[in-house]
Amino acid sequence: MADETVQGGVEDGIRTFPFPVDRSVLGVGMQVGPMRPDRSWHADVPLERVHRIDFHVVMLFGAGPVRHMVDFTEYEAGPGDLLWIRPGQIHRFSPTSEYRGTVLTMQPGFLPRATVEATGLYRYDLPPLLHPDEPQRSALQAALDQLRREYKDTATLPLSLHTAVLRHSLSAFLLRLAHLAASSQDAARRDAGSAFTLFRDAVERGFATNHSVSAYADQLGYSRRTLVRAVRAATGETPKGFIDKRVVLEAKRLLAHTDLPIGRVGVAVGFPDAANFSKFFHQHTDMTPAVFRAELR
Repeated sequence: MADETVQGGVEDGIRTFPFPVDRSVLGVGMQVGPMRPDRSWHADVPLERVHRIDFHVVMLFGAGPVRHMVDFTEYEAGPGDLLWIRPGQIHRFSPTSEYRGTVLTMQPGFLPRATVEATGLYRYDLPPLLHPDEPQRSALQAALDQLRREYKDTATLPLSLHTAVLRHSLSAFLLRLAHLAASSQDAARRDAGSAFTLFRDAVERGFATNHSVSAYADQLGYSRRTLVRAVRAATGETPKGFIDKRVVLEAKRLLAHTDLPIGRVGVAVGFPDAANFSKFFHQHTDMTPAVFRAELR
């Protein structure tokens, strides 16, 4: 589970790496195989360096514990757990963890739009770490094993049919994974009650300009008291805490991903005054925006 925020350190900034098509069998838009401690997305990416990727990664762990940072939060996975990293998320491998199991990578655009929507590929509100029970884990492992067999079988079908079979097998695995994500305890808490769901979606659309709980309540047609109860029941935190958490995450992403001046980062997340932004950021992270950026460079 998530248990701490990470202020990792790299010397040369954070880079985004594309899907490594050259490492795929026949150049298809996915890969599946065993995790290897000496293997990275690209030869020039040390495993312990903070970086971003523009493709999906799903790791099914066969051993543990493994600690892995995703979007500045460190997660601990055990045997049978899955970690789902989506395009654009910052992450870092742990140099002290032994990664064993199966890893799946998938290029955006490899699956048709209907499958993308059905499987929730871009549900960034869902937690990266999933804990299947034994029947779920066995079914996911079987689906992944079948996908791996199809991926390696390059002799029995022409490339067009081979790719089509891979898409179907991948869809079957991702549908199971999406069901697990939607029914997991964390996801269920986030989706508990229509009031919270509407609030969550409204915050996602408006956090860059609207930090007011009362404004969201008015917009959604709920009393402030109703919204407080709904958000607390779903997340265990207040609506204001939920909004601030989203604003802080976006600010961290902009500070890490871009070279925008700190004042412009503040404007982008709803703070026209740079001093107010620095005060807000320090209040929630115990460091100034400048120090946070410096520790990632």
